[in-house]
Amino acid sequence: MRTYEVRTYGCQMNVHDSERLTGLLEEAGYAAAAPDEQADVVVFNTCAVRENADNKLYGNLSHLAPVKAARPGMQIAVGGCLAQKDRATITEKAPYVDVVFGTHNIGSLPALLERARVQEEAQVEILESLSVFPSTLPTKRQSAYAAWVSISVGCNNTCTFCIVPSLRGKEEDRRPGDVLAEIRALVAEGVSEVTLLGQNVNAYGVEFGDRQAFSKLLRACGEIDGLERVRFTSPHPAEFTDDVIAAMAETPTVMPQLHMPLQSGSDRVLRAMRRSYRQSKYLGIIERVREAMPHAAITTDIIVGFPGETEEDFEQTLEVVRRARFSGAYTFIYSKRPGTPAATMPDEVPAAVISDRYNRLVELVNDIAWDENKKLVGTTVELMVSEGEGRKDAAMHRLSGRGPDNRLVHFNPEGAEGVRPGDMVEVRITKAAPHHLVADGAVLAVRRTRSGDAWEARTSAPSGPAAVGLGMPALGVPTPLPAAPACG
Repeated sequence: MRTYEVRTYGCQMNVHDSERLTGLLEEAGYAAAAPDEQADVVVFNTCAVRENADNKLYGNLSHLAPVKAARPGMQIAVGGCLAQKDRATITEKAPYVDVVFGTHNIGSLPALLERARVQEEAQVEILESLSVFPSTLPTKRQSAYAAWVSISVGCNNTCTFCIVPSLRGKEEDRRPGDVLAEIRALVAEGVSEVTLLGQNVNAYGVEFGDRQAFSKLLRACGEIDGLERVRFTSPHPAEFTDDVIAAMAETPTVMPQLHMPLQSGSDRVLRAMRRSYRQSKYLGIIERVREAMPHAAITTDIIVGFPGETEEDFEQTLEVVRRARFSGAYTFIYSKRPGTPAATMPDEVPAAVISDRYNRLVELVNDIAWDENKKLVGTTVELMVSEGEGRKDAAMHRLSGRGPDNRLVHFNPEGAEGVRPGDMVEVRITKAAPHHLVADGAVLAVRRTRSGDAWEARTSAPSGPAAVGLGMPALGVPTPLPAAPACG
C-alpha cells in the first residue's frame, strides 16, 4: 500500500480542500504516512496570497528532490492557488514534480498520479471553472468534533491587492438544502461545531438572488438538533447587513465571534484597494454587533504598507484599532502579487517605514487584546475541549479548549478525569495573556458529549495518523509573515 502526506498552506479553504484530498487518496487505496516515515506521495496544497509563498514552495520542493531521486516510485504533486497561478512554470523550475493540478480540479488528483506513474512524465491539469462542487468529493476530516462546511467558492470582488478571484473564480453558491443536509450528516457522525466557509461568506445567495440567504442559513443551522456551535469566515464589510447581526444575536448556537477584515482604516487607502466601504461604515458595523452581542469577540485582518500609504493613513488604521477593540488581528506587510492592479501602483512605501509601522501596529493590537482578555478574569466559561491547540499542554500538564467567543483557554484538568476532545467543561478564568486565557483552578463541571464519543471511537480504531499538515498562522505577529486568510 502506497503512503501519502499532504502539506497545507494558507487559508481555511485550503485546509478544507486538503481534507478532501486526503479523502480522495484514501478512497483510491493510499494510506497516511506515519509521522517519522517518508511518504511515497507528497502533495503540496499551496497558497498564493503572499509573495513568499513562491519561495516557500520551491524551497520545500528542492529539499525533496534528492529524497525523490533516492526513492524510485516516489511522486510529488503540487495543487492549490499557487499551482493555478504558476501552472506553466512549476515543472520548469522543479522538473521532478509529477503532478500539477489547480483549485478547480482537486478531484482529479488520484487519476493524475496514476497517469504520471504509467506514462512516466509530468501531468499538468488546470481547469478554469468547477466541474464538480468540491463538497461532493470524499473527505477525511481532520477533527471528529468540529468541521468546515463550504457554502460557496470563488469571489466577485475586485480588491486591487488580491489575487484570489483570478485563482478561485467567480462566486458559486451551494443550495441551502445541500448545505443543511451536509451539516445534518456531520451531526449524525458526532460533529457538534461547524464553521461555514466562503471567500466572501456573507455574500452567499448572490447566485440565486436572495440577499438575505446568509442570515436565513444561520437561523436554519440553529434548528438542527445536536449542533451546538456555528461559526463562519470570512465576511466582507460591504455586504455585512443588519439581518445577519440579528440572526447571530437571536440564534443561540451561532457563536458571539466575528472575523471582520479591515485591511486599512484610511478611506483614501480603502478606495485605492477598491474596498467598497469606508471607516465610518466599518466602525458602524462593529458598534451594532457590540450592541446586539456585548461580549462578542471581534478579530480582523490588516495590511501595512499598501502603495501610497502615508503616516496619516496609517494613523487612521491605528485609530480604528483603538476604537474597535479587537480581540486579535492577523497583521500583514503588503505583498506585491503580479497580475493585480496594486502591483503596478506607484509610491511604494520604503521597507524601513513599513517595518516601523508594522511593529507599532502589532504592539497596539497586542496591548488591546491583552486588556480585553483581562476583563474576563474571574468569569466562568464553557469550553469545548480541543486537540492539539496547546503546544505546551503536555509539558504544563494541562488541557486546552475554545470558549463560545473562540478564545483559546488553557486549563487545569483537575476534576476533569477522562475528559475527551469534543467534550464540554466549565472553568473559571484566572489569568490573561494577549493570545490566550488560563484557568488554573479545578474544572467546575464536565459534560460528556456525542462529539467526545466520536473522538474516542476514531482514536481507538486502527487507522493512520492525521494527514493534513497545517500552515495556519496565529493571531498577532506572524512568524515569519506566513500566508493567511487576508482575502475577505
